[in-house]
Amino acid sequence: MVRRSKEDALATRNSLLDAAERVFLAKGVAGTSLNDIAIEAGTTRGAIYWHFQDKADLFNAMMDRVVMPLQIAMESARCPGEPDPLPHLRRAFREAMHQTVADPQTRRVFEVATHKVEYVDSLCAIRERHLRMRNQTVERIRQTLLRSAATRGVRLPIPAVQAAQGLHALVDGMIQNWLLEPADFDLEAVGTRAVDAYLLGLGFD
Repeated sequence: MVRRSKEDALATRNSLLDAAERVFLAKGVAGTSLNDIAIEAGTTRGAIYWHFQDKADLFNAMMDRVVMPLQIAMESARCPGEPDPLPHLRRAFREAMHQTVADPQTRRVFEVATHKVEYVDSLCAIRERHLRMRNQTVERIRQTLLRSAATRGVRLPIPAVQAAQGLHALVDGMIQNWLLEPADFDLEAVGTRAVDAYLLGLGFD
C-alpha cells in the first residue's frame, strides 16, 4: 500500500509537470496561474502545493526533468586529462543541436525557458537559475579554449572569457532563433558551420 501511494504521488507530480510544460508554452510563465496548471492536469491547487512550494519551484522542477542542450554539451565535453579538449567541445555542440531538433520534450522545455519567461519579482529564482547555468557554461568553454590554445600554440585574438561568451552566445542564439521558426534553417548543419567559422576566427583550424 505504501509503495502504491508513492507511485501515485510520483504519477501526480509528473502529471503536474507535464501540464506545466503545456500551459507555460501556451500562456507564458508569468501569464500562467497555478490554477491553470491544476485544471490542465485535472487536479486541484492543493495537489500542486503538496509537491511544490510555488510557481518558481514548479518551473525549476520542470527544468530539472530535462537536461538542457548546452548543459549536456558541457558535461560531455568535460575531459580533465585531455590537453586538447576542443574536438570534444565541437562534438558536444553538435549533440546539443541534435537533441534540440530530435527530442520534442527538450525542445518544448527549452522554448519555455527562453521565450516564455518574464522575469517579474515572483520569478526571480528562475532568473538566478538562468544566470547560474549561463555562467557555468561560459566558464567551461573558457577553460576548454585556454587548454586547446596552449596545446596548439594558438594565441587568442581576444581574452578567453570574451571568446567563450561569444561562442556561448552563438550556439545559444542559434538554438533560440531556430525555435522561433524551425523551417527557416537546418539547425544542425548551419549551427555546425557557424561554430567552425567562429573557432577558425579565433585561430583554431
